[in-house]
Amino acid sequence: MSAAIELRGVEKSFGNVAIIRNINLSVAQGERHALIGPNGAGKSTTFNLISGYMAPSSGSVLLRGQIISGLPPYQINRRGLSRSFQVTNVFANMSVWENLRCAVLWATGHRYAFWKNIDNLPEVRDRTAQILADINLTERRDVPAGLLTYAEQRALEIGITVAGGADVILLDEPTAGMSHHETEHAVALIRRLTEGRTLLIVEHDMSVVFGLADRISVLVYGQIIASGTPEEIRGNPKVKEAYLGEEAA
Repeated sequence: MSAAIELRGVEKSFGNVAIIRNINLSVAQGERHALIGPNGAGKSTTFNLISGYMAPSSGSVLLRGQIISGLPPYQINRRGLSRSFQVTNVFANMSVWENLRCAVLWATGHRYAFWKNIDNLPEVRDRTAQILADINLTERRDVPAGLLTYAEQRALEIGITVAGGADVILLDEPTAGMSHHETEHAVALIRRLTEGRTLLIVEHDMSVVFGLADRISVLVYGQIIASGTPEEIRGNPKVKEAYLGEEAA
């Protein structure tokens, strides 16, 4: 199976401090792949390198076989990769509907023009309504995003991430701060919205990781120490020693 995302010998240093050290990673097309590791391992930095918010000090990042390292985030997004962030990133004063519609407008090729009435664009309206239903926020469509609950804001951000039509999705700790009940709903939402897409997810909740991922890579001190199926990672002694501990039991 061809790789949707590939990192070849990627390194990232800040001054004399090496944060990412010779990472080689391949995420297959249509795979749900989790990147796990202790705090400070370099997971968010890896996401920033893939999505263009940082350029690697050396090595290459590829999207479907094409080198994207060094491209700005908007160009990478237009090539079909979209990401969320650890901190909820929505337009707080705009309604849920308006947040989603902004993402859909760009995906459908529409740009800002003051003489256009965007309410008269049926493809935008229908796509926005569909995503709104997918994230279970139809009844909250006119509520300012800043007034949503934390879990609802995270659901909205996931909706925005997929609204652009990207087929490669990066989610950075999407269930952080959620209750067990909220996490179950979030996992079901992620599974549904990423069906047929490639997903790379950073997540600390091991029940989410082992329940959602097809493959898992473990990042420790800027290096990947293991990659494999959930069963292989659960039984890997190096992973248990470095990170999982009792959570692998």
